[in-house]
Amino acid sequence: MSIEEKYRRLREEIPDSVRIVAAAKTRTADEVKALIDAGVTDIGENYVQEAEQVRKGLGREAEKLRWHLIGHLQTNKINKALELFDVIQTLDSVKLARAIDKRAQAAVPVLIEINSGREPQKTGVLPDDAEQVIREIAGLERMTVTGLMTMGPRFGDPEDARPYFRATKKLFDDMAALEIPGVQMDVLSMGMSNAYRVAIEEGSTMIRPGTVLFGKRPS
Repeated sequence: MSIEEKYRRLREEIPDSVRIVAAAKTRTADEVKALIDAGVTDIGENYVQEAEQVRKGLGREAEKLRWHLIGHLQTNKINKALELFDVIQTLDSVKLARAIDKRAQAAVPVLIEINSGREPQKTGVLPDDAEQVIREIAGLERMTVTGLMTMGPRFGDPEDARPYFRATKKLFDDMAALEIPGVQMDVLSMGMSNAYRVAIEEGSTMIRPGTVLFGKRPS
C-alpha cells in the first residue's frame, strides 16, 4: 500500500475533528511530498537539522504544510527552530520558554509537554507542576499556550497507555477550566502509531502517527 493510500485510509478511519500530524523522523522529502499529494497539512519533525533538510528538499511545497517540532528543543537550536517551525509541541520548562521568548520576533504557539508517566528519564512537565508552569509561561510576551502534548510510556499493548491518556485529558480539562489569561487549551496532542485509537477514545484532538503512514523505518 502506498503512502498516499495509507494516509487516506487513516483519515477515513478517524473523526474529522482529529488533526493528523505526520511524524516524519528520518523520512525523506519525497516521502513527505507523497503525503502532501494525499492531503496532509501538518508535519512533525523531531530534529531541527532533519526539518531543515526536508524543507530544502521540498522547496516551495514546504509552504503548504504547518510544521510542528515534536522532539526536544535544545537551547542552542532555538533561532533555527523559530525559522523552521510553526508550532513547538514540546515546551517542557519555564527556562526554555524564557529563552524562546527572548529570541522570537512574533507570537509562538506552543504546547506544554506533560510527562504523564512521571518517567525520570523523559522530558516533560510533571502533572503536579503543570498549573504553575503554564501560568509562568503564559505570562511571557510571545508565548501562546494552545494546549498539552504527551508521549506517555511505551507499551506493546495500547490499552496499557489508556490511563496516562485519560489522566492527561483530565489535566487538559482542569487547565481549561482555570481560564488562565494567555492560555487557549484548544489542542490535546497524544497518540502515535501504536496507540492513536486509544488516545482518540480518551479525548485526543491531535495524533502524531509515523510508521502507520510511512511504514517501518529502514534499519
